[in-house]
Amino acid sequence: MHVPTPEEIRRAPKVLLHDHLDGGLRPSTVVELAAESGYTGLPSTDPEELGRWFTEAADSGSLERYLETFSHTVGVMQGREALVRVAAEAAEDLAADGVVYAEVRYAPELFQEGGLSLDAIVEAVQEGFAEGERRAAAAGAPIRIGTLLCAMRQNARSGEIAELAVRYRDAGVAGFDIAGPEAGFPPTRNLDAFEYLRQQNAHFTIHAGEAFGLPSIWEAIQHCGAERLGHGVRIADDIAVAEDGTAKLGRLASYVRDRRIPLEMCPTSNVQTGAVGSIAEHPIDLLRRLRFRVTVNTDNRLMGGTSMSKEFGVLADAFGFTLADMRWLTLNAMKSAFLPFDERLALIDEVIKPGYRELGLTG
Repeated sequence: MHVPTPEEIRRAPKVLLHDHLDGGLRPSTVVELAAESGYTGLPSTDPEELGRWFTEAADSGSLERYLETFSHTVGVMQGREALVRVAAEAAEDLAADGVVYAEVRYAPELFQEGGLSLDAIVEAVQEGFAEGERRAAAAGAPIRIGTLLCAMRQNARSGEIAELAVRYRDAGVAGFDIAGPEAGFPPTRNLDAFEYLRQQNAHFTIHAGEAFGLPSIWEAIQHCGAERLGHGVRIADDIAVAEDGTAKLGRLASYVRDRRIPLEMCPTSNVQTGAVGSIAEHPIDLLRRLRFRVTVNTDNRLMGGTSMSKEFGVLADAFGFTLADMRWLTLNAMKSAFLPFDERLALIDEVIKPGYRELGLTG
């Protein structure tokens, strides 16, 4: 069994479904944008020190403390030019890491302190992604970006953001999400938004089963109709593993597996927020062996000090994931993307499978 090398992992085509725009800035960009905008709250203006601060602050084991780090990235992203720049660099950085398709999410409502309208914010980010796609293609590493618009659970704007996602769905917005603190803010608070999205034949995923347990997953699927689960790590609470390794699935876990509901798993982030104790304890390997629709994701590249290659690297070290496992997880993600079926199939047949064949993987 060949565990892939870091270079093989980097070269392998990867698909990312769960990545936050305001969690993936380059530390140097945070410093420069702070200087340009007059933002004075940074804990350091040295990019290396600042990068370390973000990962250390995010390593607290608390989702609430983890979310506090975003005050700085959001703080420097309040202008149109800043949004364009951050989006363009995100596309470039992902492409350089071998990502061929990514869905990047953000909450437009967080970027209005400078007076921008929600529409202007979406248009600025889309302009940035288009520029980043152009630069990546010119560098020989083409990428396609789809955007997910998030509503914040603790605010009462989910209907407005859902309408925004539908308004821009032909301009690169692939779907909708709700994010923010899970405890005390169940997804059912946003039922009107999900009902509207279903009526509009629009796609949506829901952050669920990260800080909160099975009830959050159950509500997201059965009450709200989520197509995918953001994290979903706590579905493992509904699986009993015997001493001989055999697993018995509860009703909810069986439903999630049988319906092929994609799990947007973010191993490094789950350890940072305390959702799991360590990578070795992460249920992703169990869920992979049980053939759930598992996908691998970064969540927040700045806070996690991570990338898709690093995520696959730690999983290869912890569980012996091979290139064949990587391909399976990547195909899971591509099948689960909020893209038209024919476009998903084209990426699978023309980009992903040939990319793994170039690395010597047959079949």
